[in-house]
Amino acid sequence: MAVLPQDPTLDEIREGLAPLIAANAAFDGWSDAARDAAADMAGVDRDVASVAFPGGAVDMIDAWFAHVDSAMAAALPAERLATMKIRAKITALVEARLAELAPHRETLRRALAILAMPQNMVGGAKLGWRAADLMWRAAGDTATDYNHYTKRTILTGVYAATITVFLDDESEGWADTRAFLGRRIEGIMHFEKAKAGFLSRTEHLPSLSRFIGRLRYPVV
Repeated sequence: MAVLPQDPTLDEIREGLAPLIAANAAFDGWSDAARDAAADMAGVDRDVASVAFPGGAVDMIDAWFAHVDSAMAAALPAERLATMKIRAKITALVEARLAELAPHRETLRRALAILAMPQNMVGGAKLGWRAADLMWRAAGDTATDYNHYTKRTILTGVYAATITVFLDDESEGWADTRAFLGRRIEGIMHFEKAKAGFLSRTEHLPSLSRFIGRLRYPVV
């Protein structure tokens, strides 16, 4: 049962209720009933719980995914990740998320069905991007150029595809999902290696934009 501080803020209520709502959502869906049941379990007034999730189901799902983010970070603190190579870091971070989600696959299935609705697709994409960004940051990525975006775009796709496999994986210890993830991570590493080689080969080539700029504004 969630233990909330005395006189909690709305953010603290969201954080405390999120896993409880998720537990109820497997049976009641991401509904007012699931939220009210969670509020009763935590000793929170139902009307206050409603105010904490003004966006309804999408806000509840957002809060639960934030809870998964926190669980991932707790499972893999910085000092542990520091001992790993980049491939192992990304693999471990995705697997930590899967471990947190594993007992709640029906809840996750229902959440993804809601996020797939046309009116929720942009919000769903933002949540996927947030997860990928957190994983890359935890892995030590500090890129601020286009690498920042390509890495996160690729990992978002890999994570989404892995979740699709994971939802129906009945293998022991979800071995099929782990194998699928391993192949996709290998693909990311090959891409990053090829990209680095391309950039090193083109680093000293003449810049077309600089050349055009000199035509417009000749050096005097």
